[in-house]
Amino acid sequence: MFNLFSSKNPDDEMQKAQALFDKVTSTKSDSRDARSMRIRMGLLCRAHLDKSFVTGAEQMASWQELAALALANGKEKPPMPEPSVFQKIKAGDNEIYVYLPEEYAHEAFNIGGRYQRAEIPALQAIETMQGLANQICLYELKLTEPFQVLQFLRDELAQSPHNSNTSGAS
Repeated sequence: MFNLFSSKNPDDEMQKAQALFDKVTSTKSDSRDARSMRIRMGLLCRAHLDKSFVTGAEQMASWQELAALALANGKEKPPMPEPSVFQKIKAGDNEIYVYLPEEYAHEAFNIGGRYQRAEIPALQAIETMQGLANQICLYELKLTEPFQVLQFLRDELAQSPHNSNTSGAS
């Protein structure tokens, strides 16, 4: 009931997250349980993609400030932020680690960073991220319908009076 005194080892939790992703993506069965497992994994992957995008944008904003400060002081720019294949996602009352293969996690992180730097507008960020989600859902998880990513940005774009050109995170 209460996990106040249990110490979950993050490395073990990350290994379990990767093993779960591998198990779900390698399952050949189309049973009700297998489909349910794929759908749950799809929801976790969507949360990972969203969080990787936001993390990429936030870390890019911080990096830009540090880089500007370093340049102003005649110092070297700090190293670029690095994405993670693991994200900690809120699931009910708990937080769990979710794994995505490097190519997906890094791409989502980089799209968030590019959006933050205003290199791509919101609509392009949404379309590119949705392409990643489609690839994961349709090809990795073998779902018939992909999950929609970046709902928060879609909502923001729908609220904006000049919604076709919205770019850069604030």
